[in-house]
Amino acid sequence: MMQPIAECTVNAVPDRGLIEVYDADAYMADAAAMKASRQQVVAGNGYHLYLHSLQSEIAVEVHVRIWASEEKVPDHAEGSTSVSIESETGILVIGQLTFGPAGEMELPEAGVYEGVAWWTGRQPVAEYRDSILSQIGDDWSVDQITRKWKECPASESYFLDLMFSRASEVDEL
Repeated sequence: MMQPIAECTVNAVPDRGLIEVYDADAYMADAAAMKASRQQVVAGNGYHLYLHSLQSEIAVEVHVRIWASEEKVPDHAEGSTSVSIESETGILVIGQLTFGPAGEMELPEAGVYEGVAWWTGRQPVAEYRDSILSQIGDDWSVDQITRKWKECPASESYFLDLMFSRASEVDEL
């Protein structure tokens, strides 16, 4: 079995249901791409990708993998979509909207990466979260709630399987 050229796995809390993956110099959020992710699960604008979870409390796994050739989406994936992201710095940041960066990945080289995003576990984690929310009473402490989030029996994962496509185009002024 072929191994990725580079990979990074990060746990991140989907603040407001979103995790973002972006080039280290791409600071501006994109409301249209955020909105599109609510329909498509993963959407982007070229410099940002937004991953949409059905919940906001339980950490999800984000896997970014760089391959030498196109990877096939596994049969157990719940869904997938084609993606593209440009990283002029060669560093991708995995961000939590309010909580800030959860991690970053140094790419083999700066440029445009294309591939596929796929995911697993969205519905089971959301159902677990909803069941816990229905049980929480006034006597529950923050520690008890936090412990329940960590005890989730399912895991929610997002995979970005990418390959280098081309170098970034240089802007000439």
